[in-house]
Amino acid sequence: MTVVNDTLSIETRGEGDMIDLTDRLALLLQKHKLKTGSMLVFVPGSTAGLTTIEYEPGLKKDFSLLMEKIIPKNARYFHEETWNDGNGHSHIRASLLGPSLTLPFGDGKLLLGTWQQIVLVDFDNRPRARSLVVQFNGQ
Repeated sequence: MTVVNDTLSIETRGEGDMIDLTDRLALLLQKHKLKTGSMLVFVPGSTAGLTTIEYEPGLKKDFSLLMEKIIPKNARYFHEETWNDGNGHSHIRASLLGPSLTLPFGDGKLLLGTWQQIVLVDFDNRPRARSLVVQFNGQ
């Protein structure tokens, strides 16, 4: 079993910016020449999350509308009383989504569904430079 750590740098626009990482992660897998195992993708920080989704315009909009409905940007957040940075909603949205994904691979390829893409969602209220940790466990 081999363990390999790598990083993936991503520039975001914030405010719910959803970025498809699938091709970039597939290239990292090819770079390390592993055939079978799992890939852990982790976003350090507390205002972004990772998930899988069908990355198409309608669903991206539906996702954004759902987040606004269940965790509205302009609601009162006690986080604002501590830091006054206007991103209380960002922290809650990110914690709901989660900071990591574990993905299987076989024959040197990600084992995803036909319409399944891996995405980073940056909920912060400003653009960010994100450095994702990608850890491969495999052979």
